[in-house]
Amino acid sequence: MYSNYLKRSIDFIAALLGLVILSPIFILVMLGLSIANNGKPFFFQLRPGKDERIFRIIKFKTMNDKKDEHGNLLPDAKRLTPIGKFIRKTSLDEIPQLINVLKGDMSLIGPRPLLPEYLPLYSEEQKKRHFVRPGITGWAQVNGRNAISWEKKFEYDVWYVEHISFSLDIKILFKTIKKVFISEGINSDGQVTTTYFTGNND
Repeated sequence: MYSNYLKRSIDFIAALLGLVILSPIFILVMLGLSIANNGKPFFFQLRPGKDERIFRIIKFKTMNDKKDEHGNLLPDAKRLTPIGKFIRKTSLDEIPQLINVLKGDMSLIGPRPLLPEYLPLYSEEQKKRHFVRPGITGWAQVNGRNAISWEKKFEYDVWYVEHISFSLDIKILFKTIKKVFISEGINSDGQVTTTYFTGNND
């Protein structure tokens, strides 16, 4: 009942209220990033959603597009702008995903949407993470985020899918707020972003 009907209604109402309440911050961040990124405040990328349906995720653009002499993008750490570093640390880069929630691409709570190229690399068990809409935050994010291994993330994701409930979503929401305030688990060890998933080793 909750996962099939109520969750979507709650997501829509909460995302709409969130965009209205956060609109002043949204506008300020958008203006700051427009200046830092030559008029490009948003980052768009294809991600797989529920039932592996591909959609375009929207985030604030925290890295510039600077390239080396060979035309290749510089490493993430060198492209992260000062304002982008602050926005990433405070998780403000996630705010535009409320638009994805309104559209029905995402949920507030669920497994994080990853890259389409990972789809063939999942085990049958790991594929269960796509049985529900992906979320802005999720069980894996409040249990380590980018600081834990891929295998552990997927284990948390599947556990969430199998135990989804209103009370669990509320628990994840409050844990997320706490982690945002202490900026915990945002980066993996030594990385600005998490490392790429290259498949299972077994």
